[in-house]
Amino acid sequence: MKFIELTLKNHIILHGFDDQNQEITEEVEVEEASKKVVAVSRILSISKKYILIQYAYDRIVYWEYMEDYEAIKEILTQ
Repeated sequence: MKFIELTLKNHIILHGFDDQNQEITEEVEVEEASKKVVAVSRILSISKKYILIQYAYDRIVYWEYMEDYEAIKEILTQ
């Protein structure tokens, strides 16, 4: 299994959807970013602001990351 180290900060947790198919989210703001080692297989997508990571029980988290978008894109496409 391949891993990547990321510096992650604030995040939005997607808990699921309501009866009108609207996202049920929880926004989390933290004071300091922290380094995390993430399995590449859990990464669903990446944008210039967020990296979307899937966790157990189908929970999805949009993390703000501190690294450069192009650098992460390069690592993930190798």
